[in-house]
Parts: sequence; structure tokens; C-alpha cells
Amino acid sequence: MPRIEINLPKKFIYSTEIPLRISDINYGGHLGNDSVLSIFQEARIRFLKQFGYSEIDIEGSSIIMTDSAIQYKSQGYYGDILIVELTVDDFHKVSCDFYYRAINKTKGNIIAIGKTGIAFFDYKKNKLTSIPEKFVKLIENLKAE
Repeated sequence: MPRIEINLPKKFIYSTEIPLRISDINYGGHLGNDSVLSIFQEARIRFLKQFGYSEIDIEGSSIIMTDSAIQYKSQGYYGDILIVELTVDDFHKVSCDFYYRAINKTKGNIIAIGKTGIAFFDYKKNKLTSIPEKFVKLIENLKAE
């Protein structure tokens, strides 16, 4: 059976540490699949916040998730600290992709990788909007560093 394949960009432009909470753990005693997407969202929010942005306001535009893909690589357990890396790539007129890699800080093994398709959206008009050029330039500058 074919599996999802995520081709990560070579360079990540942001990193944050996120400890696994008891609410992230499922009945099997390890990180639940549903918590991984929430962990990626937390990293995305932290990334945006450092530039004064939020998911509701990036240069006057909001963002909305259009799709997501996750590959689970190994198990995480309560108390583990994940280093979650993030980058942004694949820009189009109204959308781009955020890529993530979660690594166990102590052991160094990859727990999960993921990608979320993000579209820029105007909630007042209820329609897609162009990616703000200032945001594109910010990402390009971070990648060039």
C-alpha cells in the first residue's frame, strides 16, 4: 500500500522546544497521532509571534489550513522534550506550505515530520487573498541567512 511521502526542504528557519504533556499521550502510552498536528500548530504560532504576526493577522491577512500530512517516525513519551523545526516553502499566489520536523531532544531521533498547506484568507470577505509580499520577503531573507 502506498504511503504518504513528505520531502522536507533542506533548511529549517525556526526551532522551538515543546515538552510532551500527559494530554498528548494516548491509551498506548505514547504520543497520540492527533496531538502531533497540535504540536505543529504550536510551533507555527510561536514562529509567527516572533514577527508580531498571528494566524488571524499576517500583514492584514489571515491563514487557513487547506491540508495536512504527517509521517510518524518513532514514539514519544510523557516528559520528552521535542525540538520542533519549521520552514516555509512552495509559495503560490494565495498559498504556501509549512514543513515541520519533531526531534526528541535527548535521544536525537525523529518523532514525526509533517506538512500543512496554508492559504491566505480574508474572513470579512470570506475569500482567499494573495500572500502578503512582506511575508514572502521575510521568509526569503530567513532562508538566505
